Amino acid sequence: MTDSLTPLGLPDRVRACLFDLDGVLTKTAVVHTAAWKETFDDFLRHRDGPGYTPFDPVSDYDEYVDGRPRADGVRTFLASRGIELPEGGPDDPPDRETVHGLGNRKNDLLLKKLREQGAEAYEGSRRYVNAVRERGLATAVVSSSANCREVLESVDMAGLFDVRIDGNVAAERKLPGKPHPDTFLEAAKELGVPASQAVVYEDALAGMDAGRAGHFGYVVGVDRVGQADALRRHGADVVVKDLAELLKPEQPASGQPTSSTTEEGGQA
Repeated sequence: MTDSLTPLGLPDRVRACLFDLDGVLTKTAVVHTAAWKETFDDFLRHRDGPGYTPFDPVSDYDEYVDGRPRADGVRTFLASRGIELPEGGPDDPPDRETVHGLGNRKNDLLLKKLREQGAEAYEGSRRYVNAVRERGLATAVVSSSANCREVLESVDMAGLFDVRIDGNVAAERKLPGKPHPDTFLEAAKELGVPASQAVVYEDALAGMDAGRAGHFGYVVGVDRVGQADALRRHGADVVVKDLAELLKPEQPASGQPTSSTTEEGGQA
């Protein structure tokens, strides 16, 4: 029997909401994509010459880097091109041809682009998170980004989350990143809620995989780039273009239906 959905568009059993940052809460995925493309294209041009095959900002981004920790994104994309670099170390300069050097180059470009363009929140997501908190559910932000706190503060959303598990926390606690479920599981643990009573909100295929691998109670796919079918294949229970689509009107206290009916029958 399927759980009835609450006015948040979630099963009744859900007690905690775990949100990805880039592409779910904030419009920073496009900035990440641009930084990755510039980083990899410069590297490939230098390595392969004018006939190099550029980084594809849709297929390569979705398949190899979206949602993954920075170094994992470098390794995974380069492996797709048959390239293996020395690991190097976290303090490698951005011009060093190592996994960490390329990752640091990407981060430098990202920060430069954020300073120039600024970050922006999805207003539907802000409204949805506020609705979640008004109903007393616990909230966490789970992101592979080491700049998560600064981005949230820049869009005035830092105070909306009880727990933050970001790239810095993952490194300190040695948590593998998405598609492994460990960062989401850590957030649920800190909130004191079992995975079966928590919902994951993700726009990345790696995030979908993490939600399923962690046996979370519900997984919401957020389709910002036209990959709804892929999100479903990777485990989304429901796919929306904006989190505000999940919000349903409350039923009146008397239990009588309102003048507007809900989709899919049953209670919203």
